[in-house]
Parts: sequence; C-alpha cells; structure tokens
Amino acid sequence: MEVDYKRQGGMTSVLMLRAQDFLDSLHHVRGTTIAEDASQLRIDNAPRAMATWRNLAIGVLRMAGVTNIAAGLRRNARDPRRPLALLGLG
Repeated sequence: MEVDYKRQGGMTSVLMLRAQDFLDSLHHVRGTTIAEDASQLRIDNAPRAMATWRNLAIGVLRMAGVTNIAAGLRRNARDPRRPLALLGLG
C-alpha cells in the first residue's frame, strides 16, 4: 500500500517517515547480517516464521543495548544461556 505523505499532516508525516526508516534499517540488518535473502525456506509459512524469529532476535539485542547486531548474534551463539537471559528466562 502506497502512502501519500503529502496528504498527511505535520507530525503524522514525521512519524510515518521514522517508521519507514526503522523498517528499512530492519530489512538492511536482516539482509546483510543474517543473509535472509540466501534462505532456502520457500514453502508455506516457513519464511514468515523465520522472519519473525529473526525480528525477535534483532529486537531483543537492540533492547539490550547492542549496537553491533552481528557481534551480538555471535556472542549469543557461543553460549545457549545468554539468549535466554536476555529474554529473562535464564
């Protein structure tokens, strides 16, 4: 759905542009750091489910204050207790 930013009022336009920037940033991280485009999942809801898990991982790392997502993913991959601790489960 295309959004006509010119027809929106002042603050609404700003919020829409910030949301778009956030989504572009998320897609960039998923595309470069996680190599989502190289995924071989193509059947049923598997791509959507994996995108949800990727978004969760990125969001949790950002909420924890991690600025380098790739380094955060590597750090958490080394110890299975770390991701659980970030989620408050460990």
